[in-house]
Amino acid sequence: MSSKKMWFDRQDEETLEECLERIQRLGYTVVARREKPVFKQEGGEYIPVKQQTQFQGIKNS
Repeated sequence: MSSKKMWFDRQDEETLEECLERIQRLGYTVVARREKPVFKQEGGEYIPVKQQTQFQGIKNS
């Protein structure tokens, strides 16, 4: 039995609650969360711009 897993990005204009509701409406259950920094390069330096939040969901059967 295999599970269908998928990563979902939280959109910039979306709250965490709205993102979780969207994932549930698509028929997935959240099983993991990760955050990763987003950088931009200016000159020779990398400057942090924002934090990207992602949720991993498993398709409901």
